[in-house]
Amino acid sequence: MIGLIGETCPHRNASLAYGIPAEDIGYAPGGSYDLYARMVARHLGKHIPGNPTIIPNNMPGAGSLQAANFLYSVAPRDGSALGALGETLAMEQALQNPGVKYDAMQYTSIGRIASSNNLIMVWHTSKAQSVADTFSTEMTMAGTGPSNLAEIVPRLLNGLAGTRFRIISGYASAGPGMLAMERGEVDASGTAWATIKSQRQDWLRDKKMRIILQVVPTRDPELPDVPALLEFGKTELDRQVLTIYASGGAIGRSIVAPPGLPPSISMALREAFQSMIKDNEMIAELKKAQLELSPNDHSFLEKTVAQTVQVPASVRERVRAILGK
Repeated sequence: MIGLIGETCPHRNASLAYGIPAEDIGYAPGGSYDLYARMVARHLGKHIPGNPTIIPNNMPGAGSLQAANFLYSVAPRDGSALGALGETLAMEQALQNPGVKYDAMQYTSIGRIASSNNLIMVWHTSKAQSVADTFSTEMTMAGTGPSNLAEIVPRLLNGLAGTRFRIISGYASAGPGMLAMERGEVDASGTAWATIKSQRQDWLRDKKMRIILQVVPTRDPELPDVPALLEFGKTELDRQVLTIYASGGAIGRSIVAPPGLPPSISMALREAFQSMIKDNEMIAELKKAQLELSPNDHSFLEKTVAQTVQVPASVRERVRAILGK
């Protein structure tokens, strides 16, 4: 069924002309979005009727806004297009970012493979070795797009708490940002804890870098000595602002499809996703890569996105005052 529906959409991707669904990844290779999305691409097709091969396509740009807008308005609505988009998309809509050309509540939610704990880390040669240090010492940070947490969180902390992060923009994703930190181009970079555990354990072991912030509401038990984002909110309003971004981890690494899919196709994709997360081969691959599996279903995603989009006007105005959005 779903393995053949792409035949009507040869304009989008050569693979679709042969009935092969495609998965658009909102970020460049090297980060946790790409890791999880390619894992899904390898395993989801086994659980879809017809067992199609799913082709992953990286579509980086503006913190995955480019991929989000494409999936919403251009991608075929027949089940042959899936998206692994940024967890901040609902936040960007809530804050009325002019680059948003979608309604996050209208995407067809498929499921979440894992929650996320995004981090800011600093290289061992940096003069500042903690968030507290940045109140008196400037820290350069690899920026990966204006809608990405690696740029938003430092700017929020500058405005709310008085830190001195300086964003160096232009890095396509977490991978190039981490490489820039290793080379000494910047002091700090951001990525997910899952990426560190799967790809950079040697940095932890050899103390080449230090994690200085978790973009979560409360400290992860695995990182009890690293402060959480909400700890830097001085007022209740400031804590509400930080909560918007700290709570994005609940959306985490999720898969969605365009709006308006036929109900039978939406159901088939959701059932396939639920089967995939119980697949022993996929579970084994996740464990080998030291990637977390903390799945949730489409109804959870729909509820979380709706709650995020409907933020109070006072919070929206506070963010605009700081970020200029």
